[in-house]
Amino acid sequence: MASAADTAAAAAPQTRLTAVSSRIRDEYQRGPDVWSLFSPLVFPGATNLGQGFMSWAPPPFVRDALLSASGERVDTHHYSHAKGRPRLRAALAEYLGPSVHKPAPGAKDVPSDLGAPKLREGAEKLDIETEVQVTAGANGGIYAAMTAFLEPGDEVLMFEPYFDQYICEVTYLGGKPVFVPLQPPADASSRIAGADEWSVDWDALEKAFGSGKVKAMILNTPHNPIGKVFSRDELSRIAALAIKHDVLVISDEVYDCLTYDGHEHIRIAAFEGMWERTLTVGSAGKSFACTGWRIGWLVGPPHLIKPALVAHTRIVFTCNSAASEAAAIGLEQASSQNFFPTQIAEYAERRALLTGMLDNLGIKYTQPHGSYFVLADFARLRIPEDFELPEEIKRRPRDFHMAWFVAKTCNVVTIPATAFVSDEHAGLYENYLRWSFCKGADEIAQATERLEKLRPYLE
Repeated sequence: MASAADTAAAAAPQTRLTAVSSRIRDEYQRGPDVWSLFSPLVFPGATNLGQGFMSWAPPPFVRDALLSASGERVDTHHYSHAKGRPRLRAALAEYLGPSVHKPAPGAKDVPSDLGAPKLREGAEKLDIETEVQVTAGANGGIYAAMTAFLEPGDEVLMFEPYFDQYICEVTYLGGKPVFVPLQPPADASSRIAGADEWSVDWDALEKAFGSGKVKAMILNTPHNPIGKVFSRDELSRIAALAIKHDVLVISDEVYDCLTYDGHEHIRIAAFEGMWERTLTVGSAGKSFACTGWRIGWLVGPPHLIKPALVAHTRIVFTCNSAASEAAAIGLEQASSQNFFPTQIAEYAERRALLTGMLDNLGIKYTQPHGSYFVLADFARLRIPEDFELPEEIKRRPRDFHMAWFVAKTCNVVTIPATAFVSDEHAGLYENYLRWSFCKGADEIAQATERLEKLRPYLE
């Protein structure tokens, strides 16, 4: 499935101008990524329950703020400060401060128990000049943090499955990703499991930390694609290892406002000893259904934020001014609008529709406690031997075959789970497909009807 551009590039004479840099060579030669293979351009009439973009606009109070900011003011059409607009930084400080639990000035932030750090008490105000950085989406924030701190050869730990952007945010800078797979329940294919049943292999994690080369760890909670919300005990154990081995933690918390069934999102920065070594990452796009605005943020201590600012400034300089102003107003008004509790209830309803769709087929899945994805186990799916797969799909793990078969047979797009794992551990996840419920009820209903065509192929 090579594109015309790929074919032309391969045929081009090999000169200095066609020799790509070593930092992108692996990615350049890997072929189409999962988003290209399963894009609306490839399946234009499909119901897309794969990619994590919403099928609705931001809430009216946020949308109106954008229209007002862009229609009634001149400054929002021009550069903002490289740190981000002051109003947004102030709104972020107000929103995040109580849950980050920044230590009091002069306080010695040392765990009372090095083996099990506790959550700090108190909620010092964040300094919007030195502790809050607006970024070009959450990805822009993570890449800026990596640019600021990674040296060639440094290792970066991440749990599998991981968001696929993490890899290049490490390798483009000469770093080495190190993977620790989250373990699915042993009987996950025969029952509906909770996302909290996916467990950390603590021995494997301790061993990975012990290489002596680990500079940073990327933690994602609530987790994409499992929907796991890391517990207080799990975060405390991770914090203890980060402190013991003196590593930076980049905590991707873009789904912080989307948790269900009483599961509480806890920020790892709020544990004793973690403020000084954690950059907390967030996203307006995930919070307010405006993923195309590309507004994210980093929060952390000045000695981590300033280097990230230096990097971010030279990568993108600054962010969209009108969108930043609208995101600020969204955060300011979210409480009075009862927005986040209402949004959680609406997502929970969509989750029930999507899991009902899987129940209807007799497919087992992991019940997510956060984010807006469901991992479903399609081990029962049998693809006919005479079904033709494109070469680009055929060379990939079984879940790519299944996703392609579902898309071609039912006109419903989903995403194979191994797009988020290393080749080394693909076998753990190759029966899973990721389904998104950040979609309207009509789309899920349409998919439910279309998926009836799968029944003859389910054992």
